[in-house]
Amino acid sequence: MEISLRYVTHFVYTTPVWESHNSLRACPVDGDGQRLVDYQLVIDPDVPVFSYADSWGTRVDIFDVPQQHSELVVTASARVETMAPALPISGPLAGTADMSYIEDGWLFLQPTRHTRWGEEIAAAAKEALGVSTDVIEIANSIQGVVRDRVAYRTGATDIGIDLDRIWQEQVGVCQDFAHLTIAMLRSVGIAARYVSGYFYASDPTDVGSADTDEIVVATHAWVELAVPGWGWWAIDPTNASPVGERHVKIGHGRDYDDVTPLRGVYYGESDHHLAAEVTMSTSHIVRSSVPEVELGPEALLQQ
Repeated sequence: MEISLRYVTHFVYTTPVWESHNSLRACPVDGDGQRLVDYQLVIDPDVPVFSYADSWGTRVDIFDVPQQHSELVVTASARVETMAPALPISGPLAGTADMSYIEDGWLFLQPTRHTRWGEEIAAAAKEALGVSTDVIEIANSIQGVVRDRVAYRTGATDIGIDLDRIWQEQVGVCQDFAHLTIAMLRSVGIAARYVSGYFYASDPTDVGSADTDEIVVATHAWVELAVPGWGWWAIDPTNASPVGERHVKIGHGRDYDDVTPLRGVYYGESDHHLAAEVTMSTSHIVRSSVPEVELGPEALLQQ
């Protein structure tokens, strides 16, 4: 499937600001089951853009606007070819005790600001584990627990809300589903990382829905877990399903903080108004053979 996406963020300042320093993560990855066909970035005011790959492999575009300005518009456009990834058949839980597994996944086994778990969450994860000795079964059980426990509600939470509160109030958005699933997996010794991207569907909770026209979406979040003997496997806890060809990955990290779409600072005493939108459209590709913000990101991220 070929997916086109367009990310637009528009800041309007109440009084002119200057020395705006920004970092953007909006470019889809080239790999992990998808191929980046094209990526273009336009900044208004027009300023130079410098790019690098962060420690997780995500492209980061850096740009500064030194002059006074009353508006800032960031437009990132991309085309990506996606495919449904292969599914692991099994993953022995005993493999998570191997020193190589622990060393390789160490950073994805530790609690972080957004994935810190309490006793109730740890107990629920242990109960979901039960007597299973297979990581695949355990991951499916845990994301099922999360889906049954938490109801999806657009705009229900803000980034940074404590996981224990999510667990008690039983309502959240896709970032909460991902953080809670990661916390439960890590609590039983399974390395897991947070993925930021987009899901091509008008309803982000309906993995079976199909769209053919251009639609407006919000950013989506899901999870990749390290399966012993296999590698990283992606699941979507919001939909309690594996990740498929309608998911477009931007990047991954320990939690949301490592893949914040837009982060920046500026000089000035101005307030700002933010308008953000992501549009997606798609076309199926016929092949002859089988293919191989501190400046307000929450407004875009909350669905």
